[in-house]
Amino acid sequence: MDIFSLEFLSALITIVFIDLILAGDNAIVIGLAARNLPKNQQKGAIIWGTVGAVGIRALATVLVVYLLDIPWLLLAGGILLLWIAYKLLVDENDHGDIKAGNTLWASVRTIIIADAAMGLDNVIAVAGAAHGDYRLVILGLIISIPIVVWGSTLFIKVINRFPWIVYLGSGVLAYTAAKMITHEPKLETFFDENPVIRWSFLLLMIVIIIVGGLWKNASRAKQAPTTEKSRETH
Repeated sequence: MDIFSLEFLSALITIVFIDLILAGDNAIVIGLAARNLPKNQQKGAIIWGTVGAVGIRALATVLVVYLLDIPWLLLAGGILLLWIAYKLLVDENDHGDIKAGNTLWASVRTIIIADAAMGLDNVIAVAGAAHGDYRLVILGLIISIPIVVWGSTLFIKVINRFPWIVYLGSGVLAYTAAKMITHEPKLETFFDENPVIRWSFLLLMIVIIIVGGLWKNASRAKQAPTTEKSRETH
């Protein structure tokens, strides 16, 4: 893939957007892990913790890109990423188990370990969007590092103000997942010979994930007043 081609640029933009949309959890973890440190040490914990976490994630992503060449793993990765796209919309994340470090390196260690534990979604999504091009993985991470370090908290505020951005991000993940499935070597010939079916499949996956998320969130919103009333009566 030519580095100056539209295909390369669009894939790079997709990866950076994926990194951003999935950076909310990372920003929360970073904040929780560094909250007990003195102000003058918090910035160091954030920077070193993020650098360490991104380094591990880069290695993991390169490994996954390599593994996706194994037959049927693109299909498995695509299905898993579809589930991740859905969970992004409906999950109510609880980070109460993230312990704050009392020293700089304790906080850095917490950030790296927590990020590695919850970074599977990002790794699979970026590996799928990279289409086997390691340059995309590295470039995407290089662009994303300063955004995650300095801009992720701002991005969380933007998402809270404009919730539709999460649905857009979930749609991008669903599209990436569907492309992984259509690029599965065992199925690629079928989809290449039937472009109408391929594009219909891509669109259908996006619609299913977004509509499923909307339906689940609407059901949860309807149930919330009932749950609150039952608590009050008890």
